[in-house]
Amino acid sequence: MTHQRVVIVGSGFAGFECARRLSRIVRKSGADVKITLVTPHDYMLYTPLLPDVAGGLMDPRFVAIPLINAMPEVELCIGAATDVDFDAHTVHVDMVGCDPQELAWDRLVLTPGSVTRLFDIPGLAQHARGLKTVAEGLYLREKFLRQLELADIESDAEARAARRTVVVVGASYAGTELVAQLRAMADTYAHRRGFSPDEIRFVLLDTSKRVMPEVGEKLSDKVLDVLRGRGVDVRLETSLEELSDDHVVLTDGTVVPTHTVAWVTGVTGAPMLEKLGLPMEKGRLRVNADLSVPGQLGVFAGGDAAAVPDVTKPGSITPPTAQHATRQGKTLARNVAASLGIGRAKNYKHRDLGLVVDLGPRFAVANPLGVHLSGRTAKAVTRLYHVYAVPRATNRWAIAMTYLTNLAAPRPLTMLGLVEENEANFAASEGIPTVGR
Repeated sequence: MTHQRVVIVGSGFAGFECARRLSRIVRKSGADVKITLVTPHDYMLYTPLLPDVAGGLMDPRFVAIPLINAMPEVELCIGAATDVDFDAHTVHVDMVGCDPQELAWDRLVLTPGSVTRLFDIPGLAQHARGLKTVAEGLYLREKFLRQLELADIESDAEARAARRTVVVVGASYAGTELVAQLRAMADTYAHRRGFSPDEIRFVLLDTSKRVMPEVGEKLSDKVLDVLRGRGVDVRLETSLEELSDDHVVLTDGTVVPTHTVAWVTGVTGAPMLEKLGLPMEKGRLRVNADLSVPGQLGVFAGGDAAAVPDVTKPGSITPPTAQHATRQGKTLARNVAASLGIGRAKNYKHRDLGLVVDLGPRFAVANPLGVHLSGRTAKAVTRLYHVYAVPRATNRWAIAMTYLTNLAAPRPLTMLGLVEENEANFAASEGIPTVGR
């Protein structure tokens, strides 16, 4: 074998973009380089639209980009990378349905992404669900719809109220989008069944003093007003003390009867990173400005798994967002190619372009390039951005058609039973060890 092999671990935003871009660079150069992408799934998940999946607006197929269509020249290894032998230059991969494999590499790119950050709160791992995977998004949707259907035939008023209550922990953009989409789905359900939407209760918790502090005080205040105007009980500087199957206890002592709890409080690096014996920062791998791993020749990392220095803000690291991960993937491709003698390397430098946050019917907030927008204008900007950002024409078309359909017709309320409870817990869905939690 004379070719060199690049192994990329993870098919999230950074890994996907690195593999796709690197395959183009290699093809144009004519170099004899084999690219292997190791991933548990045969798709890249466009995670910013998972709240739309959970809220019943978006079909999960539309936010999953099939890898074999997007990068036919890249070899896929469908399995979970669990460890790396840096001396032997091999990656250990647990395969589904066959024996584990040891993949040899000449260059290694670590982009395994992130998982939900958990805390040692009694009952959290058993009774809450995250929003990082398709399984979690679908489960939240179907669990909530099932509770609404059960509430319709519940004779006890207190039990009915508990089934019609949702608690979402985390008032950053992901948690806030989730509660807004679930609120919209609940309103549709209530109108169809002929009762007041006010009978369905939403509680949004966060330890912060603000909802969505990322968008600035002005937009944060507007978001808070809109959420409370829609009947969402927003409780700041508050979190969970304990969870059970039919209620939660808040840190202020309040008991909230509920069967549906979403935990969307932030992320940390994938569990495999802890096995590598490499320097970490805030749960992520330390890397140089060119995304190389210090002390490991031929090893690179990026995306949510890497603590990438923000050269525009000395002393800080880039936040774990899709925007940064996508652009880091492009830099990874360029720098890996440069290490193979193709082109020149460069440091990662990117100015934050702002956030777009869809908050249900007729409202969104956005701050593109520092311009603060809210309401219908922000809604249009947000949806146009998502259609543009999805990296496949077929998926863009499907998402655009969904948005247009939503303007004229209510979102569907069908329960398909696609995900079982044990498939959506943190251990099964995200691979987070939860023993002892």
